[in-house]
Amino acid sequence: MKKYYLLGLSSLLIIGWLLVMQIPTRAAPLAQLTVFPTPTPGPDGRIIYIVQSGDTLWRISAITGVDIDTIRSLNGLSGDTVTPGDALVIGFAGPVEPTATAGPTATSGPQLPTATPSPGWGIACILLYNDENGDAIRQESEVSIAGGAVSVGNRQGTVSLSGETLSGGISDLVYPEPQDLGYICFEELPEGQYTVSAAHPEGYNATTELNRVITLAAGQTSLVAFGAQVNSEVAAETVFVPEARQLPLSVVILGFALVLAGVGLGIYAVLLQRSGKYKHSADE
Repeated sequence: MKKYYLLGLSSLLIIGWLLVMQIPTRAAPLAQLTVFPTPTPGPDGRIIYIVQSGDTLWRISAITGVDIDTIRSLNGLSGDTVTPGDALVIGFAGPVEPTATAGPTATSGPQLPTATPSPGWGIACILLYNDENGDAIRQESEVSIAGGAVSVGNRQGTVSLSGETLSGGISDLVYPEPQDLGYICFEELPEGQYTVSAAHPEGYNATTELNRVITLAAGQTSLVAFGAQVNSEVAAETVFVPEARQLPLSVVILGFALVLAGVGLGIYAVLLQRSGKYKHSADE
């Protein structure tokens, strides 16, 4: 019994010793892969790995993350043999471009004053016409009224012009000027707002407004027409006198001859009547 006890104890000791001998082997750290730094592409865009001692294609593929077949294809390798110090291409990327250093900001020079544009000029033409039918619309046959007054002025008071209207206003020209149609024109007026007005002579009544505000632009010719009509009192006093017609000379001579013939016949009739009376007395 004691023999078996000693044999079991010896077996336990042997097993324990073997386990203790195995502990350092299991506790030894595993081989660590070399950390591959983040590659920086060269000027030509290639990413290079320098083979280290103990490297194999499998190890290089493991630490770079590039497939073994890709490494072989990029470097023209047919096997797995590499030599320390070899430069292996493991990929491509865009070339590193140097960052341009910003230069000093240019200081702008003094701002030159902006040139003020010169004011433009325009023309305002005003007409006072005889509105015969009273429709406040000027017809081609309605002439301008003589003796009226027109004026033009701006709100600043720097322009104040006036004029007297003339008779006329009917033209046979294909392209008549405003003056040919009876307008009075005021030229070289600075662009801006103007008040134009007209005053009819005595004996007329206005058929349109006699004041108007216009905006005159550079290079523009603005036409403004005001209408007036002869009032009823003047129209009633106006007597129509037909124009004397001159008869032809032949008609005058013929009429004179007829008058003489009539006078002659009258004298002849009187003489016949007297001679008849004398004859009647002699017979008695």
